[in-house]
Amino acid sequence: MSASNISHVTLVSTEDRKSGVESSIRALEINPAKNKDVLIKPNFNTADQCPGSTHNDTLVALVEEVWKMGAKSVRLGERSYSENRSVMEQKGIIPLMEKLDVNIIDFDGLDEKDWVKVDADNSHWQDGFRVARPILESECLIFTCCLKTHQFGGVITMSLKNSVGVVPTSRHGFNYMSELHSSPHQRQLIAEINAPFKPALVVLDGIDAFVDGGPATGKRAQGNVFLASTDRVAIDAVGVAILKSLGSNDQVMNTKIFDQEQIARAVELGLGASSPSEINLTAADEQSQGCCDRIVEILNNG
Repeated sequence: MSASNISHVTLVSTEDRKSGVESSIRALEINPAKNKDVLIKPNFNTADQCPGSTHNDTLVALVEEVWKMGAKSVRLGERSYSENRSVMEQKGIIPLMEKLDVNIIDFDGLDEKDWVKVDADNSHWQDGFRVARPILESECLIFTCCLKTHQFGGVITMSLKNSVGVVPTSRHGFNYMSELHSSPHQRQLIAEINAPFKPALVVLDGIDAFVDGGPATGKRAQGNVFLASTDRVAIDAVGVAILKSLGSNDQVMNTKIFDQEQIARAVELGLGASSPSEINLTAADEQSQGCCDRIVEILNNG
């Protein structure tokens, strides 16, 4: 297999979010942010405690690292399950971002013309879907997501599921979320949202995890890991392996990683690694090697 077909994922074993962000990104040995206008998409579905939402320390560390990487500008873009500004206010995000010179784009405030229609070929969506224009036009898009299960049909919610927050809700005059949550193809629909855009970097905070329940609250476990990659499929596959290592629900434990429908559909769409053999999971430092070896074994076993 050629090196070009290998997706790199870095793993840091840590209980410290700042070092987790820094070490996982630097171990990738890439810099997609240099001289770019960066847009960060977090997981602010609700204001619930991490992993219900992105931890403030993770977001701050990510912004600081992106500035160190030489970003030209940094913006934060999101829409939440409920009114987005209220969620950010509850989390204390607004003053944190102001202090870090980050412009917040509240997707709830977008005009209708800035929800761009995507007519995805061979999609399970009845009539395509819309995506926030800032996501589609971003010069450098960075995702930060959590490690958790999803009790309302998604099964897992990591980087692929994070993309649901770029699609409008009924607050914006569209019925996409009703279609998503009532569809027997929910996991495929989630994957298909990811087709029109590609993050330059994904950082997954796995210090805290939901191994059952989720996405807002659930059965908690300590993963004590951070992951980074440019491949949404690869990082989610590794995330599922970590959930398996922690002991998760039947849908996670009794399903092969690449048979998870979000991941399988994303593979069909060519969005990332198609098997464990196309993922190179590496430890960012010596102290992370033991954890990395255990997760590689689970990943390879499916």
